[in-house]
Amino acid sequence: MKLALGMMSGTSADGISVALCSFEEKNLKILAHQTFPYSFKLSQTLICGPLLTAPEISRLNVQLGKLFADAILKFLKKSNYVPEDISVIGSHGHTIYHGPNDQPRNTLQIGESSMIAERTGIPVVADFRMRDIAAGGSGAPLIPFFDKFFFGQSRTTALQNIGGIANVTIVGKNLPTFAFDNGPGNCLIDWAVQKMTHGRSSFDRDGKIAATGKIDMAAVKKMASHPYFKKRPPKSTGRELFNPDFIPHFIKSGLKKNSRDLISTLTYFTAYTIHQSYQRFAPPVSEIIASGGGTYNQTLMTHLKNLFSPVPVKSLDELGIPTQAKEPAAFAFFALRAIEGKINHLPEGTGATKACILGKIIPSSYKFSDGSAGIAKRPKGSTKQSDFKDQIASGKNHPRNDRNENGGKGIIKYATH
Repeated sequence: MKLALGMMSGTSADGISVALCSFEEKNLKILAHQTFPYSFKLSQTLICGPLLTAPEISRLNVQLGKLFADAILKFLKKSNYVPEDISVIGSHGHTIYHGPNDQPRNTLQIGESSMIAERTGIPVVADFRMRDIAAGGSGAPLIPFFDKFFFGQSRTTALQNIGGIANVTIVGKNLPTFAFDNGPGNCLIDWAVQKMTHGRSSFDRDGKIAATGKIDMAAVKKMASHPYFKKRPPKSTGRELFNPDFIPHFIKSGLKKNSRDLISTLTYFTAYTIHQSYQRFAPPVSEIIASGGGTYNQTLMTHLKNLFSPVPVKSLDELGIPTQAKEPAAFAFFALRAIEGKINHLPEGTGATKACILGKIIPSSYKFSDGSAGIAKRPKGSTKQSDFKDQIASGKNHPRNDRNENGGKGIIKYATH
């Protein structure tokens, strides 16, 4: 049994999600998980990433690397593990820009992996998306390989992630795996909530604001007419498209008149475009299993259940799997396969020409154990403390994670059907 740690900073830019996992053949156990929230200032800086200058991005890359390392060390201490227990860290980093439609295609994730390896003494695999782009893909989505590996022998199931961006993988026994980005997840809703509350709230907790407003269906259909939604998969997207500039002026003006209606409309728009994408592109499914921060928005989940009825829509939490742990667990798995020299990539989901080993390997700075590619033994007593403690709060009460934290050595096991 091997232990790997995965970490993810998603397009919601709300914090660092960390998961410690054990892997043995097709069995995955989540041993502990936690989300460390960003300060409001750092979150806003990350959201505005494409507008930053090269020196600013360079500094932020190093700062985030230190923050990631600090989060890992805090997490391991709280979970009663030490760096020597961990074979590898898989760090997705934070996407500062994603250009799948640019010429040439490009993507940039920051959170310097060398900083993580140096400060933790654990080998790191990072920068997964660029290898897919080099192989002719769009750099996303990458989670389908994980979904197929652990869920692919079940009946036809849609694994629907709702983070800042929404994406889906459809798997099933004897069914070619099918995956793409649906469109916006939480990103437009979060923007409207931040505007409405002048930064006091970063998201609509439990969907309570959306539940009190009125949906403007004309506005929903206007936004849903964007060409992205009609484009056939494989396809990926991000904040480079779904940002405040995407929302037509006549809709944004409603923020001043009735911001609750705007939030209600954007929440329904997210559900509506997810449902439309299934109608246009997906084969019939037996069930939909949702994950990501959007599953805590009860109004959004109610819209999805109503739109997809009679097909059941469940949260991953309902299966005993922490919804916020799924993506970091996936990158832990990808990292472990990378250092073992095994494929960790599903080209059907991205349009790449072949299956690859994704990720760049950063060896530990400490003495290597014999014969293991990048697996290092870290001497005790060499942990460094981060200089950026003021930028990251304790993850204990993170608002999108406080209902699914498992801080000790309890075991949550993925069902592999």
